[in-house]
Amino acid sequence: MNTKWFFSLALSALLIVLQMGVSSDASAEGVRVIAEQTATGFAYPESVAYDPRAKVLYVSEFGSELKPTLKDGKGRISRVSLNGKVLEQQFLPPSGTILNKPKGIWVEGNRLWVTDIDVVWVFDLTSRKGRKVELPGIQFANDPTLIGNALYVSDNRGDQLYQVEPADFLNAKSDPKVTLVFSGKSVNPNGLYPANDGSLLMVGFKSKEEARGIYDLRKGGAPKSLSDGIGRLDGVYEMEDGTLLVTDWNSGSLVSWSAMKGMQTLASGFKGPADFCVFPNADGLMVVVPDLVKSELRMVQLAK
Repeated sequence: MNTKWFFSLALSALLIVLQMGVSSDASAEGVRVIAEQTATGFAYPESVAYDPRAKVLYVSEFGSELKPTLKDGKGRISRVSLNGKVLEQQFLPPSGTILNKPKGIWVEGNRLWVTDIDVVWVFDLTSRKGRKVELPGIQFANDPTLIGNALYVSDNRGDQLYQVEPADFLNAKSDPKVTLVFSGKSVNPNGLYPANDGSLLMVGFKSKEEARGIYDLRKGGAPKSLSDGIGRLDGVYEMEDGTLLVTDWNSGSLVSWSAMKGMQTLASGFKGPADFCVFPNADGLMVVVPDLVKSELRMVQLAK
């Protein structure tokens, strides 16, 4: 073989990969990363949600210091284009309403739910009217997820999961019912997602020394481990084929996970890969990952 020709070909391929901002091994479970871009101009973004009706993103931001339990009234939710441009820096809360350190966001129809330390809010996306409910005993309200008429809220520090019914309590005549679903199961639930089979997916986050894994929960049952302790896991999303996308603070990465192949890295170099969103586009799936520590969004394009 002509070694000079081979070296030139390999170098050209490497340059193409680097120009795209993608590592050469960025593929897993039938998907691959084909492009990445970074959006800046954020103040400690913790969660991103996709609104399929308005074709925009909503980004929760601490707005001041990287102190997730500080009640300083400087938190906000920005309205952002699908390519990462800030359209409205403080879309929520409206004037006269206070957010402190908003974290997980869930969007369904014309409603947006967001957690904030010890409460969960629901907002109308048209009028921007909001209402909050306190979650007694919660230590760190983290991620909200809707299944049917119930809203689930994780508490990774307290190792607890809460249920709020009805989920849409914005115009309810009475306060919603708040139930503690479980506590002290060594799950430390962080990211939540409604699984394809109707169960609730959970990923755990505790400390670097005490790794947590992936779990599911069926109504009336106990949390079931789907994986060993694999990291400090934040966001989770299930693809159509059952493959999970997960963010991990230990490795600073966005990974793919399946029971058969385990964890495979798709994108790395994060300092605080938090609660991401996924939406379909012409090239496949766009994954928007907030880097809480770097104050930026990483937009990772996946294709099959």
